[in-house]
Amino acid sequence: MKSFQMKLPSTVAEAVKMLPSEEGDRSAVLLAGGQDLLSELKEHLVEPDTLVNLKAVPGLDGIAFADDGGLTLGALVTVQDIERDGRIQESLPMLAEAAASVGSPQIRAFGTLGGNLNQRPRCWYYRSEHAPCLKKGGDECFSYYGRNKYNAILGGGPSYIVHPSDLAPALVALDAVALISGPQGERRLPLGEYYTLPDEGDILSETRLAPGEILTHLLVPPPPAGQRSTYLKFQERGSYDFALAAVALGLVVEGDTIRRARLVLGAVAPKPWRCERTERKLAGRPVDDETLRLAAEDALADARPLSDNGYKVPLTKGLIVRAFERLV
Repeated sequence: MKSFQMKLPSTVAEAVKMLPSEEGDRSAVLLAGGQDLLSELKEHLVEPDTLVNLKAVPGLDGIAFADDGGLTLGALVTVQDIERDGRIQESLPMLAEAAASVGSPQIRAFGTLGGNLNQRPRCWYYRSEHAPCLKKGGDECFSYYGRNKYNAILGGGPSYIVHPSDLAPALVALDAVALISGPQGERRLPLGEYYTLPDEGDILSETRLAPGEILTHLLVPPPPAGQRSTYLKFQERGSYDFALAAVALGLVVEGDTIRRARLVLGAVAPKPWRCERTERKLAGRPVDDETLRLAAEDALADARPLSDNGYKVPLTKGLIVRAFERLV
């Protein structure tokens, strides 16, 4: 690991000033829980001169509910805090379930919301310091012709990474908004627009954060009256593993009719994959076997598997059906 210096800003504004202002400059990077960053440092995937540690910045580790049921989450809130919060379990079960599915108890105790949302790809080639892939400035996505069991079946090209976060699909399904601070002040961005596909913008990044910007909070609006929600994840091992496929589903059902749906897939695309077309088709339909089949088939209609990940198509369809059955 390359040696570095540690800076401890006491405000978000100080932290912003410590970050590089030029695109592609990673001479200084943010440190929150460090679960992902430390592995990148050890593998020489990033070699910054400075780590900007956010732990001393007050106000970034809070969970606050508004009177109307809206929720504000600081970027330094731990995954464990989200998992165990009683009000989140009651009003936003999808989010609590997603948090409970993350890694091991030790990782959930130290890993932060901001770190989970901004973690880098888990692709074999990206994680190998010896593979100069597209995501590290190379000329080729080696997974396209190589080992691609865990790679994207939706939205891929020219890179076929998948976004590894469990919290991101749930928060996108909950219409969360990212609060971002930077050199130009604060701005808000729907979390569904926060992430980019590989053919959008900078191939070396997965988000729309500009140089010097920091994700400080997530704002979750009050859930619609009567909404039921759940998060389902399939993984190879029973714990401490990333998803092979995941489904975040929110439904408002009146009688036997779906009035509103939110369906976001995880671990199948380079970003949390919201199925807006499927959501529109579900609105007004009865809750029956035909509707469940429609949801599963339509959500995966555009899937383009690679040589070794075709299993993700039926796997994800099955998870969608199970999520509907759990809620209705």
